[in-house]
Amino acid sequence: MAATKWSNLPYNVLEIIFSYLDLTELRSCSLVCKNWYKLLNDENNDVWRMHCIRKLAEEALKSDLLSSVPTYKSKLKSFYHAWDPNECSRNIYIKPNGFTLHRNPVAQSTDAAKGKIGFRTGRHCWEVWWEGPLGTVAVIGIATKEAPLQCPGYVALLGSNSESWGWNLVDNHLLHNGDSQGNYPQLNNAPKYQVGRLLRLLFILLCFTVRFKN
Repeated sequence: MAATKWSNLPYNVLEIIFSYLDLTELRSCSLVCKNWYKLLNDENNDVWRMHCIRKLAEEALKSDLLSSVPTYKSKLKSFYHAWDPNECSRNIYIKPNGFTLHRNPVAQSTDAAKGKIGFRTGRHCWEVWWEGPLGTVAVIGIATKEAPLQCPGYVALLGSNSESWGWNLVDNHLLHNGDSQGNYPQLNNAPKYQVGRLLRLLFILLCFTVRFKN
């Protein structure tokens, strides 16, 4: 009796096997043959569904946060690019869904959080929901690993030095190295963002290329 080739196993069997492998192993599997590549290139099959169920909280899967994310693989990718609970100020709490950041109301403190995955180069775009009042200084942006996560007082922490760029949502200023780089977006009547409105960090429009030293 001839042995069955691994590459010819039925898809439903491969899906079960692949659902137990980590992402690095799946990347390697996708390079083995055309059949495995085709299977793993299907972003809505049981491989990615099972990974989503294991990694993402049920609250996140059922919430509006991921309602516009079309496939299981892209939902998983969103989770891996979400907030890092190990890279945030002690006054910030990342909720169990992995996507929601809560700042404890500590007086005279500015606090920050970073994402799980960093980038060395390239053009990138993020979407952030800001729910609640903007407060005294509300800034979102990009930073290196050396950028501080907390400082006393109410200041624009992102953009305060050479390790970060920040977008001040209160006055629509782009900040870097402690100075304002002008209005952002570059419009005569830049929009004012209200509670709950989707903020689109369209750095691509300004060719905002990430080229940090680390």
